[in-house]
Amino acid sequence: MELEKLKYPIGQCVYQEDYTENELKEFILNIETFPKRLEFAVQSLLEFQLNTPYREGGWTINQVIHHCADSHMNCLIRIKLALTEDNPTIKPYIESLWAETPDYNLPFNNSITILFAIHLKIIEIVKSLTPDQLNRTYYHSQYEKSFRIKDVLCLYAWHGNHHLAHINTLKERMNW
Repeated sequence: MELEKLKYPIGQCVYQEDYTENELKEFILNIETFPKRLEFAVQSLLEFQLNTPYREGGWTINQVIHHCADSHMNCLIRIKLALTEDNPTIKPYIESLWAETPDYNLPFNNSITILFAIHLKIIEIVKSLTPDQLNRTYYHSQYEKSFRIKDVLCLYAWHGNHHLAHINTLKERMNW
């Protein structure tokens, strides 16, 4: 399988100038159901499978799960910053170095539990947002641009599906 397809099995995230109400509902549904879908995808995997990279040079399944918890914690914080400050500058982080920290050696269920809690908070917030609030922004210094909360919903709906596809395509390739 070609490297680009292994890296981006569902393609890259595509932002739009605007999103329909149905697209926003779909983003929210994907975010809301992500922890359960992730748990289902990995619950029967054995330790050696969890420690298998989804591609050569890529993270193990266990690292992917822990990364999702870290990333989605940042999502929650960034949404709250955008709601409470005027276009705040958020701090980027080096994901590859975070994936080397000792907490990534913990069993995956720790991060699954975190994801369930974080997603409850995210969904509670975003389901109550007005159109004006969905347009509130934060500034991402790494990309040198502002992102609207509705773009963040697009990104994190994609992000969950992106990493689920890493896991599920590895399971299919390995016949697990």
